[in-house]
Amino acid sequence: MKKIIRKKHLEMRIQSIPSHPKPKVELEQYATPSVIASDLLWNALSLGDIENKNILDLGCGCGIFSIGSMLLGANSAIGVDIDEDAINVARQCSEEFDIDNINYIISDVCDLENNFDVDTIFQNPPFGSQKRADKGMDLNFVKKSHEISPDVLYSFHMASTEEFLIDYYEKLSFDITHIFRYSFPIPKIYEFHTKESRNVDVIVIRAST
Repeated sequence: MKKIIRKKHLEMRIQSIPSHPKPKVELEQYATPSVIASDLLWNALSLGDIENKNILDLGCGCGIFSIGSMLLGANSAIGVDIDEDAINVARQCSEEFDIDNINYIISDVCDLENNFDVDTIFQNPPFGSQKRADKGMDLNFVKKSHEISPDVLYSFHMASTEEFLIDYYEKLSFDITHIFRYSFPIPKIYEFHTKESRNVDVIVIRAST
């Protein structure tokens, strides 16, 4: 049986994952805070969605959900991100944590083939709030997840779009089982930011296929 770390230790390990060295504004790269990531992962674990499961982390960034899932006893994890810099950080961190059965793919999520054998998908997609052409990108992630057809999907979204999202998920024949709510801190990392930090209300939808 795999040894699973405690929630507090999980948060501490996630917190030690380096931030993106050069976040790109057009990709809306904001690291998921360790307290939020560890809480969501722990909820997923308690719901039977991680231990001995195959995990796919879409828009994985520096690998928080890929690595966190493996620390909680996942069978395997695959992280996908379009940004090579982020993938390099994730790979290095996975090696330092001595984690096996974890792989990373540099790719636009929308260009992925649908032949993944996964049980659970985690995704924290860009919301398209900074670049008009990217508006609705989170919906493209949801659509791709539906095509891959995991047992369970965990997906971050702006809380202000909740009503629309529920309708969108239902039209794709997803069954929404849980909605987790978080206050997501946005740090001052881009030139257009005028405040040191601001909080944004987000939801994470857990949906089954």
